[in-house]
Amino acid sequence: MKYTVGLKPRASKDLRRIQKQDASRIADALELLGDNLSGDVKRLTNFTPEYRLRVGQYRVLFEVENENEIVVYRIVHRREAYR
Repeated sequence: MKYTVGLKPRASKDLRRIQKQDASRIADALELLGDNLSGDVKRLTNFTPEYRLRVGQYRVLFEVENENEIVVYRIVHRREAYR
């Protein structure tokens, strides 16, 4: 199933602050995520947003909406991800 990936303004700002090499890896991972919800995805318990994608030292926090849309809320370093 193909998903549309959208970034909230805060996620776009997070992505701009990340080094180009890491940002490129994250962009590639988001493209794969949109193709079939693949990658190192884990459903989070007692946390909003519901899902996280692990890309190296970074965590992409997102939710699936409307059965075919992924909304990315934050892209943060792992030490800051769950605070």
